[in-house]
Amino acid sequence: MFSADLKKLTALDLLKTFADILDELKERGVVRTRNNPVADYAEWLAAERLELSLEPNSKRGYGAIDKRGRHYQIKSRRLDRPNASRQLGVIRNLNDAAFDSIIAILFNRDFTIKEAYQIPRSIFKRYAKFSEHQNGYILNLRGNVLKAPRVEEITNVLSKKLKKK
Repeated sequence: MFSADLKKLTALDLLKTFADILDELKERGVVRTRNNPVADYAEWLAAERLELSLEPNSKRGYGAIDKRGRHYQIKSRRLDRPNASRQLGVIRNLNDAAFDSIIAILFNRDFTIKEAYQIPRSIFKRYAKFSEHQNGYILNLRGNVLKAPRVEEITNVLSKKLKKK
């Protein structure tokens, strides 16, 4: 476990440490970019646990594919105060989207999994709302969508102990 007293570090020292951590996560294949690691971590985790093949970052319409050829979008959110929103990232061009299901993961502050679901595209389409501001569809991962038929909770599958990476 990292044991530095973070309170003693300057803001620049913290940012440098963050950059080093992102570099190491990229080297290990856990993240694919050096942007906010939440989305990359969710994609890697879903691929590892659900035996999916990740598509190149530039692939439009889906991010992963399974052995039977089904396509998945992987969306995630890290819940942290003061913003504990359960809103997933925007899906643009929903009518043209090439995915069969969405893997939706909510992380706790410490990146442990709070909840995870597999949501068929038809169910996503039924419950998502169009946002003119974001020019796409958004879904809040709460309420009736979680009770909809064919929505599968996969928290336990994704929470299994991972091999050290």
